[in-house]
Amino acid sequence: MKPVRRVTVGISGASGAAIAVELLRMLATLGIDRYVIVSQGAERTIGLELGVAARCEIRGLATTEFDHADLAAPVASGSFAVDAMIVAPCSMRSLATIAYGTGEGLLARAADVTLKERRPLVLVAREAPLHEGHLEAMLKVTRMGAIVSPPVPPFYCGLQSLDDMIHQIAARALATAGIDPGDFLRRWEGSD
Repeated sequence: MKPVRRVTVGISGASGAAIAVELLRMLATLGIDRYVIVSQGAERTIGLELGVAARCEIRGLATTEFDHADLAAPVASGSFAVDAMIVAPCSMRSLATIAYGTGEGLLARAADVTLKERRPLVLVAREAPLHEGHLEAMLKVTRMGAIVSPPVPPFYCGLQSLDDMIHQIAARALATAGIDPGDFLRRWEGSD
């Protein structure tokens, strides 16, 4: 596994903003640069779910944060080398925008660039239940090279709290993107 130095983190308006915060904490601890895009919908969701302090923490954890409307940001170009992109949480709107390449906003444009450059793109898709349109968009992005990774906790790890689940979901997203999460991830080691 090659060392990862730079990751784009997209935060969309789906419920689950705590996953993004935990992901950014882990990336910071691992010494990986974090290029953050917070969608307009995410601004509201972060406030509702976690409050103003969390939004401030996200800004503080970002190496650089780009405005969601700034299509001239470096992450909008394939010539700006990042090692991977993770969208966590990923709303169905963002997933569909990525799947159909509309380039609506910086988050979708950065994901589009990630796909065209054949870099890892992990979408922590947050919705249930799913209808046919959701499934078609998931299939489409998967065929394009993205990995759809719903935030399903690994119950076999003996998780004790919601914080444990969020922690493991974030660590699994890192591993899925090709980033070694080290001791952050509890791994299955077989049964006795």
